[in-house]
Amino acid sequence: MIVLADRLLTYLSPGEYVGLTGARLDGAEMLACGLATHFVPSKRLPLLEESLKKLDTSSTFAVSGIIDQFSQRPLVKDSSSLNRMETINKCFSKRTVEEIIDALEQEISNVSDKWVAATIKSLKKASPTSLKISLRSIREGRTQTLGECLRREYRVVCHVLRGTFSRDLSEGFRAVLLEKDNKPEWIPPRLEQVPDEAVEQYFLRIDDPQWEDLNLPARLPHRRNIESKI
Repeated sequence: MIVLADRLLTYLSPGEYVGLTGARLDGAEMLACGLATHFVPSKRLPLLEESLKKLDTSSTFAVSGIIDQFSQRPLVKDSSSLNRMETINKCFSKRTVEEIIDALEQEISNVSDKWVAATIKSLKKASPTSLKISLRSIREGRTQTLGECLRREYRVVCHVLRGTFSRDLSEGFRAVLLEKDNKPEWIPPRLEQVPDEAVEQYFLRIDDPQWEDLNLPARLPHRRNIESKI
C-alpha cells in the first residue's frame, strides 16, 4: 500500500491515473503537466549551479532568469501516457475504482490495446484498500487548502504505518522486498470487499491519547522578491 503526495496530483489533469497506477513521469511529462516550471538537462546542472552561486540577490525573477538560460522544452515521447489523455479522462473520471476498471475493460472489449491492458493489470495488482484510499484522497484535495491536505495525508499515513485497519503495507514489503515472490495477499483481496466505512476510518483522527494530530503554524503572507539578509 502506498500513500501518495496527492496535493500535487489534485492539480494534475491525469492525477487519478498517476495516483492509482503509480505511473512515473519523466522531466518532459512533468513540464507538460505543470508539475515543473523548468527542465534542465543533467549535463548542464553543474553550470547552472555555478551561475546561481554568483547571484548576489534572492530575487525570484533573477533566479528564474538564470534558470531560463539553461533550460529546454523537451518533447513528450510518442509512448507517453499523456498522449492517451482522451482515454484517461474518459475512464479515470468515473466515480469509483470499480467503475474505472470497468471503463478500461470496455475500451479493450473490441480492440486490443497494450497500454490499456497494462493499466488494468497494474490496477488489479494493487492493494484494493490502497486504491480506494488514494482515489478519495486525490479528489478531496481538489477542494482543500494546503494545510488541510497535509493534515489529511498525515492521518492516512499514520493509520497505514500503524496497521490500524489493514496490514497491506507490510504485506507489500514482504512480497516485493523480502521474499520477492511478487504475490501479495491483500486483505481484503477484492475491491467490492472494501466498504466505504472502512476507507472513511483512514481519514479520521487516531483514537490514542499519545497520538497528536498535525498542527501547522499559521502561514505568513507570501512576499515576492525578499532580499537576503546574509
